Parts: sequence; C-alpha cells; structure tokens
Amino acid sequence: MTVTVALAGDTMLGRGVAEEIAASGPHGLFSAGVREAFAEADLALLNLECCVSARGRPWDAPGKPFHFRAPPDAAGALADLGVDCVTLANNHALDYGPDALEDTFQHLGGAGIRVVGAGAGLEEARESVALEAGGVRVAVVGITDHPSDFAAAPGRPGVAHVELEKGVPEYLADQIRRLRQGGDVVLVLPHWGPNMIQEPLRYVRRAAKELVDAGAALVAGSSAHVFHGVAWPVVFDMGDFIDDYVVDEMLRNDLGLLFLVTFDRTGPSRIEAVPLRLGFCHTGLAEDADHRWIAERFTRACAAFGTRVTAHRGRLVIDGPPRAGGS
Repeated sequence: MTVTVALAGDTMLGRGVAEEIAASGPHGLFSAGVREAFAEADLALLNLECCVSARGRPWDAPGKPFHFRAPPDAAGALADLGVDCVTLANNHALDYGPDALEDTFQHLGGAGIRVVGAGAGLEEARESVALEAGGVRVAVVGITDHPSDFAAAPGRPGVAHVELEKGVPEYLADQIRRLRQGGDVVLVLPHWGPNMIQEPLRYVRRAAKELVDAGAALVAGSSAHVFHGVAWPVVFDMGDFIDDYVVDEMLRNDLGLLFLVTFDRTGPSRIEAVPLRLGFCHTGLAEDADHRWIAERFTRACAAFGTRVTAHRGRLVIDGPPRAGGS
C-alpha cells in the first residue's frame, strides 16, 4: 500500500495575490499543469504564509515590515488544488492578530482544509493532524523557530514556536516517538532559518537529524523562499509556491519545486520534484531555460549532501535508500 503526498512551500495569498483574487476570483492562480500535478497526489499539504480573514489590525512589532492577509475567498484557491492540510507555524499567521487567526481556522475548516502549527492555545498549536489515504496514515506536525512573539501559550492564540537553535525539545521528540509507535508515518513541517539563503544553517541541519532520530519519516522545511537540497529523508527547504515578491536575480526565488512523495507504512521511498515558474501572483510549470536552471541548482544542492538526482519525464527524482531486507 502506498500514498502520494504533494508538498509545497511558502504560499502567500495576501497583498498582490489578494488583489488578484478580488479582481478575478480564486480559481486562476495556478496553471493547468500545476493542477494536474496536484491531482496525482492522494494528499496535499503546504505552508500558508498569511492569515485568511477580513478582520484584524496589523501586528505591532518593532522591525516587522510585512503583513499578509488573504481574503476569505482564498480558501477556495487551496480547496481547488485539493489541499488537505496547511501549516500555519510561520511568521505571518498572526500578521493581523488573534481575530484574523481565528477567522483563518474557520475559513480553512469550511473549505475542508485541516491546520497544524497554530491554535487557540499552546496545546492546540502543538497538536498533530492525522491524514489517511491508500491504507497509510500520516501524522503531520508543524513547528516554527520564529518569531517568538507569535508563540502560543496556555489560553493565548499563536503558533507552535520552538527554539531550534537550542535543539529539538524533549516534548517534541516524545510526541514524534508516540506517533510513530502508534503506527503513523510522521511528517514534520518546520519553518526554520532566515530568508534568502542558499543552504541550511548548521543548527537547522542538527535539528533535522534530531527530528529524524526521534522517528520523523520525512522532514519538509520552509522559510528561505528558495529551495535547498535533500539529505534523505529531509527536504531542507521547499522554496516558494505562489507570491508577489520581488525577484532576486541571483537566488531566483521565482523558480521553485512542487514535491510529490511516495509513502508506504514505513516511510517515504521516492521523491519527484516538479519544477515551477512563479509569475506575479500566478504559478505554472517551468520550461526551457528556467527548467534547466532549476535542475542544475537542485542537482548541485542535493549532491552536497550525497544525494543523487535523476531526470525523468521533466521531473527531478530522488529514490530513497534500500529498505531493510531489500537488495
């Protein structure tokens, strides 16, 4: 029994994307090719880097330059893609305060989309979500290492904040162990490290190992806005999925990847990365020079971790190590 899980990185549906939704509706943000890739998956998850609400006021914090809020209709854009779950453990979930966060839960829930990584209090923010397809049960955990002022507390809404520079806390390692011992395949979605860096920082690599040692079958990170390499079974950063951001001509944050991961009950066995081209408030499949740039960059980034990438029908493929008892 196997299940295919689609994983996408930073998904920002506010600001310019919100204006596009207001002008043209939520159904034209993604190309037919992107929709077809999502349709191959049994489950789909992403990092939603905004709240979904018409309420609230900008979070008042020194040095916070951006506040992202998507309109309620934005939930329909995610539902159209078949998104089953989002992580809100990031630095934009509370951009418009607790009222907007509460609305986000309601609008996403109304569209049939589950949420991890944020909640009405500490316990809710840390709670995992169980998804099931193809006879495989996937437990999803969302965490972020910034910002600390968004951290949930008993009776206070917020995100599942973890000081990963100090290592993976014991409560989180225990949570992953319990989920794994209960028969779940554990998927951890961490939002970690600074923006616009080409490779994961040392503490991120250390935290990734600790999460895997605790029993995470796959770790798929975000935050950098550019994709990083894979050190099986860790996708250090998935890059951007949709936004209206200024493009860095060297880092090319307008070029990304959608990850299609094959799981069985013991964990992942194959990753197919689909190259993406992010236009202004619209995402399609990458072609020609853009596709070549992504392939070369991803292959180099993975090779730095000893991970081999092969090309197959326009996709970038990583096969996992042989399982116990395999050849």
